[in-house]
Amino acid sequence: MTEKRLLSLDAFRGLTIAGMILVNNPGSWKHVYAPLRHAEWNGWTPTDLVFPFFLFIIGVSISLSFSKKMERGIEKHELYFKIMKRTFILFALGIFLAFIPRFNFATLRIPGVLQRIALCYLFSSFLFLKTGTKGRSMAAFSLLVFYWIIMKLVPVPGYGPGILAYEGNLCAYIDSHLLAGHLYKPGFDPEGILSTLPAISTTLLGTLTGDWLRSSKEILHKTFGIFIGGLFFTLGGLLLHPLFPINKQLWTSTYVLFTAGVALLLLGVCYGMIEGIGFKKWAAPFLVLGINAITAYVGSSLMVKLVSLIRVSANGEVLPLKTYIYNHLLVPWAGPLNGSLIFPLLLIILWVGIMVPLYKKKIFIKI
Repeated sequence: MTEKRLLSLDAFRGLTIAGMILVNNPGSWKHVYAPLRHAEWNGWTPTDLVFPFFLFIIGVSISLSFSKKMERGIEKHELYFKIMKRTFILFALGIFLAFIPRFNFATLRIPGVLQRIALCYLFSSFLFLKTGTKGRSMAAFSLLVFYWIIMKLVPVPGYGPGILAYEGNLCAYIDSHLLAGHLYKPGFDPEGILSTLPAISTTLLGTLTGDWLRSSKEILHKTFGIFIGGLFFTLGGLLLHPLFPINKQLWTSTYVLFTAGVALLLLGVCYGMIEGIGFKKWAAPFLVLGINAITAYVGSSLMVKLVSLIRVSANGEVLPLKTYIYNHLLVPWAGPLNGSLIFPLLLIILWVGIMVPLYKKKIFIKI
């Protein structure tokens, strides 16, 4: 943290990581409030915004970070090496988390959240170093158009073209043939191969936002531009929804537009409040999480998996420690739904506490 950081971006990143922890770790998957579940298929819930927010933020960070490195005279070949190294680490961490708790290579899930982050980071970083704002704009929208066309026109054997249901869509067909036995669900994975293409667009749109934030324009002008862009993309995604449904699991082109738009609006709020008027007290816990976001995400995920592996005895039965905490400590006084919500809230508070010493000492764990 030796360089001056964009605190509004850190706050937005920390808010997103808190959202990830919240929606990924309920006390019980049987008792979850509707907004904290993904949409069953088409449409969206607040939960469906979290992952694209993080990819969008990665894009913004690519623009801000790499531009500073190049200004300091760091050679591009050094940057390419760092990109490859970070991509490998992120992908390996994703595989490591998928390996726990079953420890079974035969059914190991290969796609995943960190794996998709790694690939989007890789391609977006390379494009940033190879092209300018115009080139990345063309790449982002070309990927969205290309994805829309092939999803609508390429026929799937046994189903035909244009099938966007759970069964029969092109993404599922490709994944089931190339990654059979290594998917989130039999025959389909929401972080699969083909749907990574529009996810790269999400990250590229983040790099374009980073370019805007790096411009010499005044803060008020930048904030206004962010809001205008946010409204444009949000409305664009909603208006095109009847033609190509907003769908997180397929990461449709309209989903990219809609979620990038909402990300811009929320970033605009953070930017205006923190960089514009200097009001940042509200963001303190999110700043703590935001500067070491991947560490907090991986650490909290690993902690929950380990807590699920530990067994304790209660009333004559042996339960995972997580189940014991939920059933015997949270449900009796908060009820099933609230108890399920309190579990990840406590986890967030715990990880804010773990990250505070790093934040105070300005330690940034680079991955």
